[in-house]
Amino acid sequence: MSAPAQGPRRRVAVATLELDDVRCCPRLHETVELVGKRWSGAIIYVLLQGGCMRFSQIAHAVPQLSDRLLSERLKELESRGIVERRVQDGSPVKVEYELTDRGRDLHAALQELKAWGDRWLL
Repeated sequence: MSAPAQGPRRRVAVATLELDDVRCCPRLHETVELVGKRWSGAIIYVLLQGGCMRFSQIAHAVPQLSDRLLSERLKELESRGIVERRVQDGSPVKVEYELTDRGRDLHAALQELKAWGDRWLL
């Protein structure tokens, strides 16, 4: 049997990306490292849901998170302007944590991450 007749061969130009042009965006990397740090995303997510919360409420809402790590993450998130710490005078002193506008602005991004996890992490 003979091969079917073929017409003239077409040439197709293919654009290639040089590997030297591929770079990680530094802001994306910093964002993922900040929000993706162990427990940070969970703390932000809980504060998005609960609003203004006391330390013990956050600790209760994020199971298996030690008080030491919660304190460390809250301080870090506060230093980055994501969480605001408020101290109310009285006896005993009342300390509450709430997301700043910058922290609340993470809502859509965390909802998308949650939706992805719901679809792919079974």
